[in-house]
Amino acid sequence: MDKKSPSVLRHLADVQPELWWLDADPLEPASHSALIGEVGADLCVVGGGYTGLWTALLAKERDPERNVVVVEQYETGAGASGRNGGFCSASLTHGFNNGMRRFADEMAVIERLGRENLDEIEATIERYGIECDFERTGELRVALALWQMDDMVEEARLRNEMGDHVLVLSRDEVRARVNSPIYQGAIFDPDGTALVDPARLVWGLERACESLGVTIYENSRVEWLEDVDDAIRVHTPYGAVTAAHVALATNVFPSLLRSVRKYVVPVYDFQLVTEPLTDEQMAAIGWAGREGVADAGNRFHYYRLTNDRSIVWGGYDAIYNFRGRVRREYEFNAETYATLASHFLETFPQLSDVKFTHAWGGAIDTCTRFSPFWGTAMDGKVAYVLGYTGLGVGSTRFGAATMLDLLDGLDTERTRLTMVRKRPLPFPPEPFKWLFIRLTQASLKHADEHDGKRNLWLKMMDLFGIGFDS
Repeated sequence: MDKKSPSVLRHLADVQPELWWLDADPLEPASHSALIGEVGADLCVVGGGYTGLWTALLAKERDPERNVVVVEQYETGAGASGRNGGFCSASLTHGFNNGMRRFADEMAVIERLGRENLDEIEATIERYGIECDFERTGELRVALALWQMDDMVEEARLRNEMGDHVLVLSRDEVRARVNSPIYQGAIFDPDGTALVDPARLVWGLERACESLGVTIYENSRVEWLEDVDDAIRVHTPYGAVTAAHVALATNVFPSLLRSVRKYVVPVYDFQLVTEPLTDEQMAAIGWAGREGVADAGNRFHYYRLTNDRSIVWGGYDAIYNFRGRVRREYEFNAETYATLASHFLETFPQLSDVKFTHAWGGAIDTCTRFSPFWGTAMDGKVAYVLGYTGLGVGSTRFGAATMLDLLDGLDTERTRLTMVRKRPLPFPPEPFKWLFIRLTQASLKHADEHDGKRNLWLKMMDLFGIGFDS
């Protein structure tokens, strides 16, 4: 379908370039003051997204007497945490296959830890009464071409051997769940994914942190870290926090540790939201189980129903801007919205009269192994976790727990993982980084269009354990 045709573009006529999750939500908390002057803390968390809030919450749960301060440059959840699709997955490796390519010997342990992590997220939401529309609906990963089904059968076998409980669905079985004429089959994971309202989850974690005595400062950009013997001084424009330990949860924004910046690049991901579906429209597509859905291509879409029966539709394009620039103006991309709209109509032609109401984008931090990595600096007083590459709604809790283990000097099952102990390969400097990413994206597109066959460039990257897709 031509993405520039009037039949496609008319669906975007009334779209607002706004974040749907934040649209007049009564649960949004009041703002926090900026940091003025100097304060002390046992732990200073830099960043008020999922990683930072989970770090603060877990730190207080482990030691209620610990003095914890969170410093955020904008407002809590202003980055990827408040603008994602709300897929809370058990996967800690951006999907099982990605993990198997890199950590095959550990995947049974990683998969178990991922399931335990998702269970703990659900328990935390219940414990603190967090209103975030948490639904453990499971996820369908749908095949759009027959060659994708062969990989799914093998994946299901391996995952079930490692303790998962996934099902391979035929063409008719998946269409009985979600009716699309382009589906060829699917893997169904009934309990490995929950859907949430991502902004409400941020706000709920924020309130939980405050209930335990965590202090949060907003609009306080951290400018630099100063090593002061037995502590770290965290400098902001109007003040500073002097803390025994610092947890860096900055993700897509340039790390305060220059040596780490070469491992991460920001790529922009975009989403559309439809108007709420009518009873007739819902009957045309089914979707009674409200499962999260993603397709199995290298450049894939993800989509889900909201609590008012709108469809959030995103993915496919992953846009890297030269030199890794992160700017607010990059969060709206008309070209990508037209692409997404055309793909939506190909997937659900029976919704040809639906309109999109909101459109937005946001930057995701990714690394060459497509899953988070950890490290420490300044004699172990500073720790960081980066590179989630999407699927961070769930894995950020694991990232935070592991970062705390490292700061507290604990020897745990988490810290013993090769995934935690080993860094990914760094990206090359510009302009080679830009060329590397563009060549990889073109190769992945070629693979999707040629029965998944990987060209020499992708085979070379596989050899070095490098991955990059949308």
